[in-house]
Amino acid sequence: MLDIAILGIPMDLGASRRGVDMGPSALRLAQLEDTLAALGHQVEDLGNIDVPVPEALPESDDLRYVEAIAETCRGAYETLAALPQGRLPLSLGGDHSVSMGTVAGVAARGGRTGVIWLDAHADLNTPETSPSLNIHGMPLAHLLGLGDPRLLDIWGGGQVLLPKDVVFIGLRSLDDGERRLIQELGLRAYTMEAVDRRGIVEVADDALQYLSGVDRLHLSFDIDVLDPSVTPGVGTPVPGGLSYREAHLLMELLAQSRAVTSVDLVEVNPFLDERNGTALTMVEMAASLLGKRIL
Repeated sequence: MLDIAILGIPMDLGASRRGVDMGPSALRLAQLEDTLAALGHQVEDLGNIDVPVPEALPESDDLRYVEAIAETCRGAYETLAALPQGRLPLSLGGDHSVSMGTVAGVAARGGRTGVIWLDAHADLNTPETSPSLNIHGMPLAHLLGLGDPRLLDIWGGGQVLLPKDVVFIGLRSLDDGERRLIQELGLRAYTMEAVDRRGIVEVADDALQYLSGVDRLHLSFDIDVLDPSVTPGVGTPVPGGLSYREAHLLMELLAQSRAVTSVDLVEVNPFLDERNGTALTMVEMAASLLGKRIL
């Protein structure tokens, strides 16, 4: 049995399309808590981090809403850092910029932290390389210590993650600056080409072996890693993603490893969805990750 703490971070300030602020509500409506409790886990919903709405904020001259994003992520960071040891934080986005707060928060609990970044995108831009200047495309760069000081100050500056402790799975849409940085830092990346060639079982086994030396393993799960034919409720869909069964099998393999100690579920956009199907699929994935089995 796991002791799971759910935290909602209903923020869409980092994205250009509205709607992911409703993601935590959609996941709760899809019976996330009851589904996990039915597996025998102890589950507590901590509620939501307060997030201002864009209409109430002035736009920054350089990065849109950077101060509000930093403040929201700081709230998530402080909340997760204060959780008792042994609790598994399950954070609900919101756009992927929330991971600056969640990953930093779990890393602050001590020990070397590794991350599996399950996403169609690398989210590895800096303000200098980003074509859009949307902050949801920048969280991992900042967690590696690169980028805007206002965002690095969420956790007091510096690196949260070492490059050798980051693994991408499912990449298929990269900007030029992200490609360069992956190569310069030597980040381990399993693109969709690697998944197609090697299969999800070998990719998962390799990733877990590569990260076997970390003390904590965080799964940052952006639902757009799945093909948009399976999960249409996303703001930045990219064709050619993981199938339903590939994603499920990956969750089952991670569950069998017992390695994952914290999780983000991000980028569910009910405004673009059909009958809350994307949130329902995400809840099914979370259930498999946290122990649901066929037999």
